[in-house]
Amino acid sequence: MKARTFFAGILAGAGLACYLYQKSRAHKVALDPVHPFDPEKYLGKWYEIARLDNCFERHLNNTTAHYSINSNGTIRVVNKGYNYITHEHKQSVGTARFTGPRDTGALEVSFWGPFYSDYTVLALDKHYKYALIAGKNRDYLWLLSRETTMPDKVVTQFLEIAHDAGYDIEKLITVEHDHVTEQGRESVVGKTLQQLFPRNS
Repeated sequence: MKARTFFAGILAGAGLACYLYQKSRAHKVALDPVHPFDPEKYLGKWYEIARLDNCFERHLNNTTAHYSINSNGTIRVVNKGYNYITHEHKQSVGTARFTGPRDTGALEVSFWGPFYSDYTVLALDKHYKYALIAGKNRDYLWLLSRETTMPDKVVTQFLEIAHDAGYDIEKLITVEHDHVTEQGRESVVGKTLQQLFPRNS
């Protein structure tokens, strides 16, 4: 995914304004991408489990990303989601490329021609089933899974990594995968946050 500035839609109107606003205030962050990284193992479909919400994915659940290799060696990105306000399915197709060696999880992705944004694989299990993805700054973060769920221990590990990297993980929202339910935090992510950051009642 979504780093992706996922689900950009049409580059016009509010979408363009949102993109320019985010770009103007963005500051890149130094992050350590996964190494070694195997792009072939990373290909295929991923489900978005949680994210820091952004204007490109606002009101979207059932969000997925599918990666495949283009003939020129770049990666084709197809992001899909369901807008539970307008009841519409959304799709955005883009291109990702490596910013350095292909065995390092540092990429950039574009959905608008020459405009690219960072996509950094921060954490990945050895079976390539779960991934933690960072964007161009600390406003963008995604937890991805090959299934619509993620084990508690993996969520805990990823949240700790993100927290140590300076992300405000309490702002993460859970992504539902049922086409109708609004996003929330009453899930494994929300419960894990409560364990990591208990509040006095």
